[in-house]
Amino acid sequence: MKGRDNMNKNKEIRQEYLTGERPLFMGRDMKIYDTVFDNGESPLKESRNIELYGSMFKWKYPLWYSRDILAENCTWFEMARAGVWYTDNITVRNALIEAPKNFRRCHGVILENVDFPNAQETLWNCGQVEMKRVTAKGDYFAMNCSDMTIHDFKLVGNYSFDGAKNVEIHNAKMLSKDAFWNSENVTVFDSFISGEYLGWNAKNLTLVNCTIESLQGMCYIDNLVMKNCRLINTTLAFEYSTVDADIHGKIDSVLNPSGGTIRADHIGDLVIEKDKTDPSRTKIICNDIEHKKQCACA
Repeated sequence: MKGRDNMNKNKEIRQEYLTGERPLFMGRDMKIYDTVFDNGESPLKESRNIELYGSMFKWKYPLWYSRDILAENCTWFEMARAGVWYTDNITVRNALIEAPKNFRRCHGVILENVDFPNAQETLWNCGQVEMKRVTAKGDYFAMNCSDMTIHDFKLVGNYSFDGAKNVEIHNAKMLSKDAFWNSENVTVFDSFISGEYLGWNAKNLTLVNCTIESLQGMCYIDNLVMKNCRLINTTLAFEYSTVDADIHGKIDSVLNPSGGTIRADHIGDLVIEKDKTDPSRTKIICNDIEHKKQCACA
């Protein structure tokens, strides 16, 4: 490996194999091509204005406290865990990121064509995030993130977007138990979501043209809006939620909503128990209800 001082003076690095701790510490205004970072922590810590092309990270903490980073066609191997923390203004395109616990407390994050096959505890406490064509597998994705715009997203992993705020999602497929818990101001368009207990304790959750499959989904929500949605195999929905729901097709069962309006073509079981909620606060618009229990229906 070349010495650290000489390496940081070069504006371009090509096809190097860099090892040891902090080989490019505080690097500035560099373009790095087809380079491997291995067997040493924090190779680009405190770096600024760095462009990486076709490079590989094989060890821990490669980009901490960095600014203005571009990474194209790069790879984070499994041991490059906790790879990008406390870093602002970073764009990652066409990447495979195998390492877990990536992206923490970052701001100004752009991810395009990125695959996270091991996304455990990834994208936590980040702000101003744009994602396009991202695929992720892992629990606790995007916890406590804010100001996110997401297009063409695929996720397999539970407890996603817990505590997230100001999130807009388009064209997603999510297999995710407990998604959007404790979230605020989340809007999802044209998506499919399957998972138990969807959206509990959320505020201002809006679903537009979505298909949902959920046991006890959409409960304990303050201001749930559903427009032109379908609920497949969704039972015990809306418990203690205030809701404005326009559902095409069948709802298997509705349990004790707190208030609002529910429109559906068919409801299997409608339960509004007077000792648990005020039936007068909820308007049910449905001409085909199989079973009712202590309910007031319009």
